[in-house]
Amino acid sequence: MTKIPIKISTLDEYINFEDGTDKRYELEDGVLLEMPPGTGKHEAIITLLLVRFFLEIQKMPLPLQPRPNGTEVLTNKQPRRPDICVITNQHAQSIESTSAILKTAPPLLVEVVSPESVDRDYNQKTSEYAAIGVVEYWIVDPLKNKVTVCLLDNGSYKQTVFTGKQLIISQTFAQLTLTAQQVFSA
Repeated sequence: MTKIPIKISTLDEYINFEDGTDKRYELEDGVLLEMPPGTGKHEAIITLLLVRFFLEIQKMPLPLQPRPNGTEVLTNKQPRRPDICVITNQHAQSIESTSAILKTAPPLLVEVVSPESVDRDYNQKTSEYAAIGVVEYWIVDPLKNKVTVCLLDNGSYKQTVFTGKQLIISQTFAQLTLTAQQVFSA
């Protein structure tokens, strides 16, 4: 991840930024951060979770939609691009004809940790997501083979760590039968 020395002062500037490449950026503290493509493992985990979430939504049925990393969330500090954003049908309708930046908290966000995102995923995004009211936030860490599920409780997260053959407990997907081991075997 590279900090680009381009200062962005408004959300509109960020939305309309174009550098003539296919590079993806996230805005952090007013500076563009290049988001390199994830590893094959990173993408396999995202794909597995998207499919499992989609199947749960169909089975229940739930008025939700899982989205890969193209949908952004506006925190109190800046827009964030989580690896997976589970949004409501109302959220989907609100971004149908505009930039896919949510201005209200979705029910569930997932970040898959990479070596350069450890501090950001565990610390910065945890406090930012809690501050805007994201009820459930997963930190999927293939570096340590653990899934941390953060549930909002009185403005801060209570964290539960799942490893190995432990079933991941999700408030959003109450009937999900998925272990940490299955996630990391993707």
